[in-house]
Amino acid sequence: MDVVQWIETHSHKGKKIMIKNIFFDLDDTLLDFHLAERGALTETLLHLNIEPKEEILARYSEINLSQWKLLEKGRTTREKIKARRFQLLFAELGIDCFPAEAADYYEDHLGFSHHLIPGAVELLEEVYKKYRLFAASNGYARVQRSRMESADITKYFAGVFISQEIGFNKPDIAFFNNCFARIEDFKKEETVIVGDSLSSDIKGGNAAGITTIWFNARQKTYYSIKPSHEIRRLSELMPLLSRLDVQ
Repeated sequence: MDVVQWIETHSHKGKKIMIKNIFFDLDDTLLDFHLAERGALTETLLHLNIEPKEEILARYSEINLSQWKLLEKGRTTREKIKARRFQLLFAELGIDCFPAEAADYYEDHLGFSHHLIPGAVELLEEVYKKYRLFAASNGYARVQRSRMESADITKYFAGVFISQEIGFNKPDIAFFNNCFARIEDFKKEETVIVGDSLSSDIKGGNAAGITTIWFNARQKTYYSIKPSHEIRRLSELMPLLSRLDVQ
């Protein structure tokens, strides 16, 4: 969708519109989850006297991602995911360890990780002076809030919405509606969401009726789920927002 189409879609009977609200996904949009996951998992495996071989780290990442995809589809719960991913990994490796112990140790270390996506702080410094920023995450509340504090980015946000606390997960429209209801003077046509996940951020944002901006740093291809706009570097966001603002 180009700028002209966006204006036609979002302008109501000739009214002028400006973007006021930006929802940011956290993992792999502002915070580098892959680096955080790798570090926390390495520490966990060492704690359990398991050599953190590359193939083990990669396999855990695959299992973890598949579990979160199930959560997006409503086929599992966050509570089950916590130990289930380690249970599946240990079963494949033939390792006799307690999944719950591994999950707790992993979460503790993940919470201290504050690896940022390149350009994230510079972007937040720029956009929070002009827009109201809100974090929107499907992660564990304790971990995500700890990571935000560790990275010193909480100060930029007018609100932090985490699905574990909201009671619904992205892309469920109920997640977005609950967020919207908690924001003063909120209008959908003045709101965008920026995120890396088509199946979570973009699908949910589309269903909720807000403009979606896909952060496609890995240059993936989209099929049935199409964003309103796409950026490949965080530095591209501010120029895009400037174009979307109808003065």
